[in-house]
Amino acid sequence: MRKEALELLLTRRSAKAAMLGEPGPDAAHLTTILTAATRVPDHKKLAPWRFIVFAGEARAAFGRVLMEACAAEEREPPTATRLETERTRLLRAPTVVAVISRVTPHPAAPEWEQVLSCGAVCQNLTLAANALGYDTCWLTEWYSYSPGVRAALDLAENEKLAGFIYIGTARERQPDRERPDLSTILTRWQT
Repeated sequence: MRKEALELLLTRRSAKAAMLGEPGPDAAHLTTILTAATRVPDHKKLAPWRFIVFAGEARAAFGRVLMEACAAEEREPPTATRLETERTRLLRAPTVVAVISRVTPHPAAPEWEQVLSCGAVCQNLTLAANALGYDTCWLTEWYSYSPGVRAALDLAENEKLAGFIYIGTARERQPDRERPDLSTILTRWQT
């Protein structure tokens, strides 16, 4: 057993995106993180996922997209504070990775399996970043479902945002949160 890997699984927790700062992953670490992310079950080798990386100035540029989508899609005109929140949203972490779930019709790989594979990619991405010493936060929030954001990212009809994974270094440690009691979620099959 690899004790370090098990310890990571038993102790990892998400950091709040607003608590993330520098340093974030450099190019080599990001390549390692994304490569590890793809080491998931992938029935029929369809790669039902892809990545869009936001780093440096791209985060601020995409913030303008978020601000415009928010202004266009809200029922009520958003406040200046809300628009500023959206404009700076991706600046919360040095690196943000959008994970795109894409389903390819295939008779031997049901849609559900492809979606699950994408979820596994997201989890592997967070674990790989954590293993390299970074903190992460996997968020969906409103912009993962926004038609304007979908259009700006040029998502195809068969694609959905599985979420945005913020990667950086936590400025402070959060206490662990309560986890489910295994006895309340475990059943053993008996004949």
